[in-house]
Amino acid sequence: MKTLTEDYVREVLQTVKFPGYSRDIVSFGIVKSISITGNNDVTVVLNVASREADVPAQIERAATAALRQCAGIGHITVQITTASTDLPAPQGIPCVKTIIAVASGKGGVGKSTVAVNLAVALHQLGRQVGLMDADIYGPSVPKMLGATDRPTITGDKLDPVEKFGIKMMSMALLIDGDAPVIWRGPMIMKAIQQFSHGVNWGALDVLLVDLPPGTGDAQLSLVQTIALDGGVIVTTPQDVALAVARRGIQMFEKVNVRILGLIENMSYYSCPHCRQRDDVFGHGGGRQEAVRRGLPVLGEIPLFTKIRECGDNGMPIVLVAPENEPAQAFRHCAETVWQQIR
Repeated sequence: MKTLTEDYVREVLQTVKFPGYSRDIVSFGIVKSISITGNNDVTVVLNVASREADVPAQIERAATAALRQCAGIGHITVQITTASTDLPAPQGIPCVKTIIAVASGKGGVGKSTVAVNLAVALHQLGRQVGLMDADIYGPSVPKMLGATDRPTITGDKLDPVEKFGIKMMSMALLIDGDAPVIWRGPMIMKAIQQFSHGVNWGALDVLLVDLPPGTGDAQLSLVQTIALDGGVIVTTPQDVALAVARRGIQMFEKVNVRILGLIENMSYYSCPHCRQRDDVFGHGGGRQEAVRRGLPVLGEIPLFTKIRECGDNGMPIVLVAPENEPAQAFRHCAETVWQQIR
């Protein structure tokens, strides 16, 4: 049996998740103090900040239940305070009119490919566009745009790298080659804050934020840092992708971010020789999910070899082959996204 210490209590509290997220309340930073008296009575003070009124009570119940599992523990007191917070209210970015997050519940659905081509297509529609690569662990936006320049510094802020008229910022522009990013939650939070408010984005009609897959630290840090105007969910037609995409939808709903709609990527395969269509991953699942939730369908992107080739070569397909079917699909997505923004 473990000795009842503050470290042990903290370890137990790490099993308590913040409602709606995969992150625990200890890494969240809301555990303010732990005290143990001679009778093994434990008092825990939690400072909870949330837009949802029932969240503090949920955390109090979950923390109390977790502590009851500790052998030899006496009386348990969980105090909740909400007067102050370490989590500042989300803020807009000066001169940026609209901020849109591009998200997915899981990896492998082509979210970054969609974000890059969506950004270029919006620029082709005459908009001033920025693209923030918030995938700290697996940044790929610079590769897909063929960007290799390092950001410069003006004043005390980073200058975004510009390619094809798109202003971008990515961890890949700041690290050497294939060096891995091995960071914990607080460091991710600082990186997101830097990319949001420590970059000279200038005047933009829209800033697209390419989120990492899932609903973890980076996503939570972003919605706590930036006042998002909307979110776009990218999924594939198959059931397994849709099931996880629902988590992304629920994440936005929990933090009161408007969902602009769904984009079904790899929606179907069209043979470039005979034009016969094959629904490799099924078809229409994204549309059905959108209808079920009362959300717009922003577009359906076909599965095309040239999309992958263009991404690998750093030349988005909407630039290389604007007349092709996938480029037209991306252009349609950009138009419908802009309609939703307006």
